[in-house]
Amino acid sequence: MKKNKKGKVYIVGAGCGDFELLTLKGKRCIEEAECIIYDRLVNKRILNFAKKGTEFIYLGKENTEGGLIQSEINNKIVEKALEGKIVVRLKGGDPFVFGRGGEEVEKIVENNISFEIVPGITSSIAVPEYAGIPVTHRGVAKSFHVFTGATAKDNSFHDFEPIAKLDGTLVFLMGMKNLEIITSELVKYGKNSTTPVAIIEKGTTGKQRVITGTLKNIFEISEKEKAVAPAVIVIGDVVEKRKNFKWFEEKRLFGKNILVTRDERQGEVFCREIEKLGGNAELLSFLKIQDKMMDFDYSILKNFQAILFNSPNGVKFFFEHIPDMRVLGNIKIGVVGAKTKEEIEKFKIKPDVIPERYLTTDLAEEILKITDENDKILVITSDISPCDDVEWSKKYKRKFKKFVGYNTISATKPKEDVESVLKNIEYITFLSSSAVKSFVSSLENDISSLKSLKVISIGPSTSRTLKNFEINIFSEAVEYTADGIIDILKK
Repeated sequence: MKKNKKGKVYIVGAGCGDFELLTLKGKRCIEEAECIIYDRLVNKRILNFAKKGTEFIYLGKENTEGGLIQSEINNKIVEKALEGKIVVRLKGGDPFVFGRGGEEVEKIVENNISFEIVPGITSSIAVPEYAGIPVTHRGVAKSFHVFTGATAKDNSFHDFEPIAKLDGTLVFLMGMKNLEIITSELVKYGKNSTTPVAIIEKGTTGKQRVITGTLKNIFEISEKEKAVAPAVIVIGDVVEKRKNFKWFEEKRLFGKNILVTRDERQGEVFCREIEKLGGNAELLSFLKIQDKMMDFDYSILKNFQAILFNSPNGVKFFFEHIPDMRVLGNIKIGVVGAKTKEEIEKFKIKPDVIPERYLTTDLAEEILKITDENDKILVITSDISPCDDVEWSKKYKRKFKKFVGYNTISATKPKEDVESVLKNIEYITFLSSSAVKSFVSSLENDISSLKSLKVISIGPSTSRTLKNFEINIFSEAVEYTADGIIDILKK
């Protein structure tokens, strides 16, 4: 039935750079989409909001013209909608601010397809704000004007005579190729040559760089500093406000390029923590987590007096499959670590015990305080976590039983892909021995590319594995958690 019906198209603005600038409505559309057509300026981590089975189509423009590919995009949107799919056309910034969203809508209307426009946060405002530059300010600029800094081959460029007479802030997008023309034409038609100018590269990201000057010298400065696109050009006295208003570059981790090697789910969370502090996080997951709790018979819980969890993943998978929370009854619960405690408290459960040290062996000892001899204790763990239930049973006179709630699977990457990422990295974070092994395997045991990089380990076990591969350790976390690694980065 569905195949005979037309679908619907959402033209969604993804915001710019910082993926948290995506709107709530944009996120909801992505979660509901059956097909997402996206471009090169979209933060790829936004795609993680999509549901399983979503079709992804990358149609990026590697140049500023893109006439041919724009026609291809228009046709692809229509094609997928006519298949009866909910289509999200995901565009960097805002769809109607030099995003050619209007051309896409014209094609959609032509084919009588239902659509909605979801505005996005445009770089013309957001990027200057992240650089500490207000596009308007009382007594300085009563207006701002946004221009394309590029133009199609068959169109003439701007008439700069009226533009030069504008009192407000001038913002040029996609203008790096024409920077010399823009500045010289504005001066030619009367704009004061000492008017402040800012070039903001890779705005709203941890790689943001701001170059300042005046209309007279900014082109020369940009050449010397090797300024590159994507960049936003801001012209006007508001640029001077940056001296006191800059905030993003003051964040603790700004300018640090950090590789995250965790599994995708936990790695995404860790990346967000880094980015909250202004760092640039690159996620290259060397592990995959495979849920095994669907194989667990929850009816046997009535036979146990306590359950132990040694990771947030174990908690998450256990409660995702639990048929009825009441099967827990009066069972005592123990967890290892602050993050595992945080995860179980999401289910309105307070753990009965949590050891000071982040070790499963300590958890096994801690549970003795609230259990009796011969009590049965279930341990939900992974296939690689240290958990000797047989030894514990003999030593502590309890009946420990291990259940592997999830498997940790190596996810190697092509060597050239890893080395390409490492070229732009300063710090590498390892939160498990498994990630180290998969990482080294991906490099085909050639660790020469790590010599100039700072390797941070989550704790002794991971450090031993790094040393076995003769990888120098820059620092080891005092607290064996992701927060412990963040503390190292801050310092």
